[in-house]
Amino acid sequence: MQEDKRLEMANEVLANPRNQRQEVQALQDTIYVLGGKWRLPIINSICNGNKRFRDIERSIPGITTRMLSRELKEMEANQLIRRTVIPTTPVGVEYTSTEYCQSFGDIILEMIKWGKQHRERIIKQ
Repeated sequence: MQEDKRLEMANEVLANPRNQRQEVQALQDTIYVLGGKWRLPIINSICNGNKRFRDIERSIPGITTRMLSRELKEMEANQLIRRTVIPTTPVGVEYTSTEYCQSFGDIILEMIKWGKQHRERIIKQ
């Protein structure tokens, strides 16, 4: 059944005849938006309920304040997250994932699944 799903998706996504240039461009666009060391961990943190800057920062080992700030700005520009200013004293800021960001949730789950299987496979060697 897994193979049937894969073939169905391939027929839906890939052009016939195949257009290598278009496929590479789509892959590069995806890597540009999701690529780098920190973007997926940031998305994961926000989707796990961390909305405040410090909560996101604490949930991702090794990320610096400067890097998190830069990545959040870039992700907001790519419409992956929403930044909301809360008029309190002091002013609060919350980050939430957009519907657009949530549209690739299944991809992230598959990546986590693959990563776990890969780790098990390598450890068994």
